[in-house]
Formats: sequence, C-alpha cells, structure tokens
Amino acid sequence: MNRLLFRSPSALIPIGMSSGALITVLIYMFMHDDPTAGAAGTVAHLFQLLIAGQAPFVIFFALKWLPRMPSEAMHVMAAQAAAALVALAPVVFFDL
Repeated sequence: MNRLLFRSPSALIPIGMSSGALITVLIYMFMHDDPTAGAAGTVAHLFQLLIAGQAPFVIFFALKWLPRMPSEAMHVMAAQAAAALVALAPVVFFDL
C-alpha cells in the first residue's frame, strides 16, 4: 500500500482532530467524580467543534484523492472514520 496519502495534511488533520476530541473527553472524565452528573459546557462544545470540523477536510480529501487513487484513499478514509468512531465511543458508552 502506498503510504503517500497518509502524509497528506487532509488525511492527518481529521485523525488528529478525532484524537483531540477523545483526549478532551477522557481528561474531562478523569477530572470529575461523576462525569454524567452535570453538563460539560465548554468540553462538550469543544468536542462538537472537533468532530464536526473534520467534515471539510474529509470532503476535500475525498474529492482530491478518490479519483486519483481510489483504493489507497479508501484506506485513509476508513482510518479517519475509525478515529471518529473511537472518539465517539466514550460519549455514547458513558452517556455523556
């Protein structure tokens, strides 16, 4: 597999944003005794911005690379989707 696409900023930025969202939620969970008790406020907004903000980068990546290298681009997009799902997992699992 050609790893050139994983070096592209439009491939790495969504994965980094998902990682940031996951880290934000995990830090919030570890700093509070009962994270489900109160509203997270700023943490929730930051999480939402990081998750929703990935869309333009993913769309740009898909429009640029899917016509050129479809198989490799699908691998990168699968990694981006997996990173987003991992970031969403604690929110869904712990009902935050």
